[in-house]
Amino acid sequence: MEKIGAQDILPLGEYEKIREDSRRRIWEIKKGRRLLVGDYISILFENRETVIHQIHEMIRAEQIKDPIRVQEEIDAYNPLIPDHGELSSTLFIEIEEQERIKEMLDSLMGIDEIGIVYIQIEEKIKIPAIFEKGRSKEDKISAVHYIKFKFNEAERNAFLDTSIPVYLVIDHPNYKAEAAIGHAARKELGTDLS
Repeated sequence: MEKIGAQDILPLGEYEKIREDSRRRIWEIKKGRRLLVGDYISILFENRETVIHQIHEMIRAEQIKDPIRVQEEIDAYNPLIPDHGELSSTLFIEIEEQERIKEMLDSLMGIDEIGIVYIQIEEKIKIPAIFEKGRSKEDKISAVHYIKFKFNEAERNAFLDTSIPVYLVIDHPNYKAEAAIGHAARKELGTDLS
């Protein structure tokens, strides 16, 4: 998938004019790309449009007009664009009870270790999530993680075969959950894998 360049980002004033329409359109796109896995974790499969929207929103929130700072935002978010044969996602740990946030996050330490979060295709294929480094420390975990799933050609073909069940699985000692990735979502995500 093509990376984002400065030409893809509207100046702040121009974005303000189309923001409401853009937000509605992106909400519809995200609806088919977001997966709730258990009670507290959701995963948003990112693509070029969702990332461009996020950059626009960051520029708006921080009122960035300097082209150098705009490029810094582009550079920060471009790694979310999936490369050939991979899916790129944002994992959100969503805890609404303020008094439980620290306790819940602490209980999920190690969620970013290899093999804890993965895509399961039938019984035999597991595609592990590769977490971006630096989101967790020895004693602290972030509520937002950027992850990738890298597919070989056979895994990709199996993922796209709608006769085969596919799940996103979290197998952490303190959080065990799975969610089916439906046919419509897999068709949509197939464009990311191409």
